[in-house]
Amino acid sequence: MKMISQKTFDFLSELQANNNREWFAEHKKEFDREFQNSKAFFQQVGGELGKQDSIEKVHVFRIYRDVRFSKDKSPYKAHFSASFTRTKPLLRGGMYLHIENNNSFVGGGFWDPNAEDLQRIRKEIELDAEELRAILQQPQFIENFGVLTGDELKTAPKGFDKNHPDIDLIRKKQYLLARQFSNKEVLQPDFQQEVLKTFAAMRPFFDYMSSVLTTNLNGESLY
Repeated sequence: MKMISQKTFDFLSELQANNNREWFAEHKKEFDREFQNSKAFFQQVGGELGKQDSIEKVHVFRIYRDVRFSKDKSPYKAHFSASFTRTKPLLRGGMYLHIENNNSFVGGGFWDPNAEDLQRIRKEIELDAEELRAILQQPQFIENFGVLTGDELKTAPKGFDKNHPDIDLIRKKQYLLARQFSNKEVLQPDFQQEVLKTFAAMRPFFDYMSSVLTTNLNGESLY
């Protein structure tokens, strides 16, 4: 079983402190070694994840930042990360694994839903949020993620009552879950299993959202 090593954190920490092309070129061999090790870990996670879910794609992100529209011109990310895409159209919700010195986490949910999907989610919540509330209040959900997070509007979306009892959920623009891990936890032999357990804890939320996004408001299947 692949593991994340202390050398990975050491490299990422040094990269964060020396985020320039000259330093990176001098330490390219170290980068290649740690990136390939992390990539193998991500791919192994994806393979194991495929045994408990239907995964369409594992995408390991590049280290290079797109700085064209950013005030921060640092050329490199100080983390390694990968995403795991569920098989569409019937299964919805993306999963994400982020390895960074003192900021590692497992994430998932709906980062950038299109306008149609976002409207459908909001209308479902407006109609009846009881099932979603029950999922968010499950002990396993709270233990792993605490609360549902994500950017939200300051007021009600157009066409929705600002006094609706579930307006806190309706005004969200993202529906995200995250569980943080310390460096010590990441370095443990059971970290991969903890990652998989965390992804599994997302399933009730994903199943709910998949049901919403593959049906109309009458509960009739769209596929």
